[in-house]
Amino acid sequence: MQAQQFGACAAKAGQVVIAPLFGEEQWPLYQQVVRKGRADLALLGLMNDLRLAGLWQSKRFELSGFSGGAQFAHRFAMLYPNLIKTLSVTSAGWYTFPDAEPFPYGLGIRDGRKDDWGPQMESRLREFLQIPINIAVGALDGDCDSNTRSGVEIDHQQGANRIDRAHQWKKALLKAAQERGLPLPDVRIRELPESGHDFAECVKKGGLVNFVLSNREAKKPKSSANRDAKNPSSRATLPSEIQTINM
Repeated sequence: MQAQQFGACAAKAGQVVIAPLFGEEQWPLYQQVVRKGRADLALLGLMNDLRLAGLWQSKRFELSGFSGGAQFAHRFAMLYPNLIKTLSVTSAGWYTFPDAEPFPYGLGIRDGRKDDWGPQMESRLREFLQIPINIAVGALDGDCDSNTRSGVEIDHQQGANRIDRAHQWKKALLKAAQERGLPLPDVRIRELPESGHDFAECVKKGGLVNFVLSNREAKKPKSSANRDAKNPSSRATLPSEIQTINM
């Protein structure tokens, strides 16, 4: 469904839509990127195969995800910011925040664990905060369900529901940049009208496809444009060169 909904609009812009399927049996915790088989390495392997097949050639790609896919997408982007052109997350149940909470809630160290993924993401946070980020959530997606991770600590950190958490994550990204003396990140957030926690509804009623694929070059922040002028290697690729991955 995601490939179909994004495909027609992306094709008009000369974009390729890649929609990998992380089956629940083989990838039960793919949302956390580095758990149970390393979904991040699977995506990297897929993209390498597609590059060798000539289906995409740009240095970076756009990454988009809905619900559990949004969880995967933002954590993958935090771990591999050098690969991401634009990040779009829609209706994530919960997020990894740029704070000191242990990973995957934050970027802190997990006691007794050898793999310090949080600190690795922290070391790449400066580059992550330079990625244009779209955050979307259905305006009717304010109820908690069985897929919404809840509890006193996570509710206090992130908010009680998906709408609150989307806004809290944006505030946390802006705060993280300010605390590190970085330019404010280019983060857009939209509550999709007449939409609950349903992809088709978010597309048909909420305008999700247009929000994700809309061209941001004309709205590029002045600070970002100046940075690109000083560093030609960081300039964005043309829209026709951008590849889109949907989760």
